[in-house]
Amino acid sequence: MSYWLIGSGPMCQEHAKVLSAQKVDFTVIGRGEKSALEFEQKTGKKVIAGGLENFLKSKPPLPDGVIIGVGVEQLKLTTLQALDYGISNVLLEKPGGIDLQEIMDVEAASRNRKAHVLLGYNRRFYSSVLKAREMIQDDDGVTSFNFEFTEWSHEIEKLEKPRKALENWFLANSTHVVDMAFFMGGTPKELKSFTSGSLNWHPASCVFAGSGISENGALFSYSANWNAPGRWGVEMLTKNYRFIFRPLEKLQIQKKGTVAIVEITLDDSLDKDYKPGLYRQAKAFLGKNFSSFCNIEMQTQNCKWYKLISGY
Repeated sequence: MSYWLIGSGPMCQEHAKVLSAQKVDFTVIGRGEKSALEFEQKTGKKVIAGGLENFLKSKPPLPDGVIIGVGVEQLKLTTLQALDYGISNVLLEKPGGIDLQEIMDVEAASRNRKAHVLLGYNRRFYSSVLKAREMIQDDDGVTSFNFEFTEWSHEIEKLEKPRKALENWFLANSTHVVDMAFFMGGTPKELKSFTSGSLNWHPASCVFAGSGISENGALFSYSANWNAPGRWGVEMLTKNYRFIFRPLEKLQIQKKGTVAIVEITLDDSLDKDYKPGLYRQAKAFLGKNFSSFCNIEMQTQNCKWYKLISGY
């Protein structure tokens, strides 16, 4: 089996590590010479520079799948090129496009070509999430949950990112938290959202609050304030436990009838040896075990809720 890794930036370096560890035959296709050189120095893997469009002119045989890890502003174009070429299995870095419209465009192309386009929300594959889901199932499911997606605006405003990517930062970055919460507690059936404020790089909003009920019947609430201290966090509640993810890689629980918060020991060696969640995510993709992924159709449906939460 052979795969293409499209992109040669830092995220693709992480993808290359897990592909190499799983002894996968893969070809790396990059654009810029500088990033290609850095990739080769870090991974020891040769990069074919010049971009995907140029690479496809040589009419290479179809791979079994591709992993697309280009910058957010190039996600849509690169995915459409791959789909047009006939590639049917795509692991696409989140969120799938630079804005809501681009994500819908990718979904339409994927549907027309009957392709599998999966989003790289690697937190779904964290050891903490896997363990919690197992315990939640044993305790008859989630009854309520809450999450926070506060971003550190003082750091983000320094990033060298395209203006449009920053203006859609909730979609580009905060949805890591929201996707994890909805993956575990259920996607919304009803949602009431409020936003206020703005930042010079994120004019739509900077303070967020809301609540709703998931399709699983769990009540949920969320908050975030990008102009105040805070951090990402998720909590899932069942009849006997409170599961606390803060940071998301760790799992703490509080048992009913106690105030003590205890950290759960995890089998998380893969999350320490590689970028957390990435090894298991790659393994699932390579094995065509797609059930735990957010596919592009689900992402398009979630965009309805993301639009409400973000104020876009």
